[in-house]
Amino acid sequence: MSREKVSVSTQDLALAGLMVAVGLVFHFFPPILGGMKPDFALIMLTLFALLRRDRKITFATGIATGIVTALTTSFPGGQIPNIIDKLVTVLALMGLTMLPAGYVNTIFTSIIATLISGTVFLTSALLIVGLPVPFIGLFTSVVLPATAINTVVVVLLYPLALKLTSRMPAVGTKAKTQY
Repeated sequence: MSREKVSVSTQDLALAGLMVAVGLVFHFFPPILGGMKPDFALIMLTLFALLRRDRKITFATGIATGIVTALTTSFPGGQIPNIIDKLVTVLALMGLTMLPAGYVNTIFTSIIATLISGTVFLTSALLIVGLPVPFIGLFTSVVLPATAINTVVVVLLYPLALKLTSRMPAVGTKAKTQY
């Protein structure tokens, strides 16, 4: 029985950690309705998935994002729903990033990932702890606006993030410092 070699670069780990940390900062936005707020950490997870398109590191980043958002949630009883939603969403992201890269895919991926994340979170919260406001009210006042916001932010940040990460030195080489 042979073991598959797991190879993840230090760069990818550092980028994942940085993006989860930035997502954590975004996650501290105040709640909008019934303890619910847009999950801005999802922006960073989506960007990372689009940038790296590597299933292993993307899955690990999704788990880390789920844990961080669970620890910082303002939604009463939202810890487990946050973890469930990130697991389902990262699986969807892994599938969506198998599509050809491009502007249209960036928009499509952001919309679908945010809708899946919000729907899974609300559904699991409804089943586990209940919702303080009807599902449709939370969906229309939190998930739909978050979808629009996330999509705009991902579309704006993706080209910048792509350019910045393309300037990172290749693994095993030293960065050239310009003075």
